[in-house]
Amino acid sequence: MSVYTHSIMVAFLITIMLSFVLFVPWLIYTYRKYGYLSFSKTIIMFSFIFYFLSALCLVLLPFPETRDTCSLQSADTVYYNLHPFQFVTDILEDSGIVLTNPSTWLYIAKQPAFFQAFYNFLLLMPFGVYLRYFLKKREYWKRAFLFSFLLTLFYEVTQVTGIYGIFNCAYRIFDVDDLMLNSVGALVGFFLAPVVWALFPSHAAVEAKAAEMAKKDIVKPLSILLALAIDLFIAHCIWMIIGAVIGYSNTLEFLVKIALYLLLFGVVPSFTNGATLGMKFMRFTMVSENGKSIIYQSWRRCVAILVVVCISKIITILGHIQLDMDSPFYVLQIVITILAFIASLVLMMVIAIHIVRVIISGGRRRLFMDQYAALIATRKK
Repeated sequence: MSVYTHSIMVAFLITIMLSFVLFVPWLIYTYRKYGYLSFSKTIIMFSFIFYFLSALCLVLLPFPETRDTCSLQSADTVYYNLHPFQFVTDILEDSGIVLTNPSTWLYIAKQPAFFQAFYNFLLLMPFGVYLRYFLKKREYWKRAFLFSFLLTLFYEVTQVTGIYGIFNCAYRIFDVDDLMLNSVGALVGFFLAPVVWALFPSHAAVEAKAAEMAKKDIVKPLSILLALAIDLFIAHCIWMIIGAVIGYSNTLEFLVKIALYLLLFGVVPSFTNGATLGMKFMRFTMVSENGKSIIYQSWRRCVAILVVVCISKIITILGHIQLDMDSPFYVLQIVITILAFIASLVLMMVIAIHIVRVIISGGRRRLFMDQYAALIATRKK
């Protein structure tokens, strides 16, 4: 049992690491498609990743201690079983089970071969449940069976080839019984899936909510934050490319960054009717709530962002002042450094609290730069 729990724990750790990488792209995809974060779809997607990794780890782990697995095996080692229902023979062999005597059937549960076959049956049952969600209709059970068969065939080929040559001999056999049990288990899961998916909103319900939000022209705060993050990411990438080409001094580095912010948050919205590149990607734009020029309001938003950037830069400069210990201003430098550290910490906390309050408000609050510029988000063109 420890082998199974170890494999599942490895899959869990890999899922956590992948979640950090995939969560933001998933948010962007979800907001682009639905206009809001569907928690049900998020749970389903990341649980599917966890399940798939768990199944893969259960199939492949534990690895042999050496890549030279041939040296651990005798010359007559058999790497495959092509006899269907061999597991039935293995269960009955030397077990004391007599098929004509029902009182001996209880011995089946004590046979290791039974548990191995039962686990193989269960292994792809969740896969069938997920397939029902993705394929939607019961009539697609043949497709589900085919997908399940191809997946288990991939597992068996991966095993018999020693993970495609990583190990010079197979360390697990190709078993036709595994193909049957995995595929049938997935098919059973496909037909039992409605019991599970009744706990989650249907595709139609999610799409109906998305249509309602589009009709009411609701842009969630998280969508606005993702657009801002995309803009900052674009600015950072361009900044790194320029730095790699021409090199940076401290002053030039800051000036280039300011120029990029002016371009992305000031110039671009002036030509796109209020939308930054990030907003274009997230499929919304900004409009003035007081009827003033969108160009004027966009530049006000740009100025608000630059004020925070400049304050942060000033704090950083003050915190990096270096004087000799013999200088009469050395004590003052220590005080300024401490104050700069506190100011930096306070600034980060204020921004973090502000962002959390905006997200929690569900749209009743706006980001400070949007509030200052009197801009509101809209999906209407």
